[in-house]
Amino acid sequence: MPLTLDDVDRFEMARPRLAAIAYRLLGSAQEAEDAVQETFLRWQDADVERVEVPEAWLTKVLTNLCLNQLTSARARRETYVGRWLPEPLLAGDPMLGPADTAEQRESVSYAVLTLMERLSPNERAVYVLREAFDYGHREIAEILDITESASQQLLHRAKKHVASGKARGDIDAKAARRVVEEFIAAASSGRTDELVRLLTDDAFSVGDGGGKVPARTTPFEGAAAVARFVKSLFTPSEAKHALVGGASGVYLWTANDGPAVVAVVDGRVVAVMCLEVTAEGITACRTQANPDKLERASELWAAADHGEPLVVV
Repeated sequence: MPLTLDDVDRFEMARPRLAAIAYRLLGSAQEAEDAVQETFLRWQDADVERVEVPEAWLTKVLTNLCLNQLTSARARRETYVGRWLPEPLLAGDPMLGPADTAEQRESVSYAVLTLMERLSPNERAVYVLREAFDYGHREIAEILDITESASQQLLHRAKKHVASGKARGDIDAKAARRVVEEFIAAASSGRTDELVRLLTDDAFSVGDGGGKVPARTTPFEGAAAVARFVKSLFTPSEAKHALVGGASGVYLWTANDGPAVVAVVDGRVVAVMCLEVTAEGITACRTQANPDKLERASELWAAADHGEPLVVV
């Protein structure tokens, strides 16, 4: 039986939540959109009148589609050129989902999305559903076809894995912004000593070029090595301009609810560096430069009121 307008409206009301779940599970906006669309096709084919709780049904279908995708994604990432990093979402992107609690904001942070790559598909699903969307263990058990006890154990393991990789020392958003402003100023003026001061001793920098933009496969480690690398990024050169299509305007922005440096050429986002800032300093620089993972960022950037760049390199 074809869907009624009410049935379609019911799905459209759920779409933003489904997309936010899928993004957290997959780390890719495009794959998240594909999973949501496939969920709609399943909804279209279902005997909707017999679905008692549409929200639960849709969440179950979407989550299991994402779990299948995660399993195949692991195989694909083994042949991925260079380091795989999630697709960053700029401030204002509706796919970021709820951000009312610390747990919700943390679950979509770039650092945690990267750390979740360590989790099994089921651990990742339980972590996302519980921490970001406040599903109870009974609901999660029904979604994943496991026991409540298994759901609790999976959450415990997931939180332990995530906590072991997280930087310590919280810092408020205003203080983090000041640190990043100093970081950009030091990098653009070539003050390596100042960059070292802003970084923690164990800081690292890693990038994802997807084989389309040069990116080192192993991270730069230690404040001195990261400082030299960041300084090189902010040093203009003809080769760099040829690679990205011109000089880059550099902006201090927000991505995945955290501070980020965005490089833009002729309105096109060419790189997003997500910074992990703690009370001790900047502990991680994760840069997404794969153009395939920046199309959505460019679309949002075109509609944003971003003003003038802090520097041009």
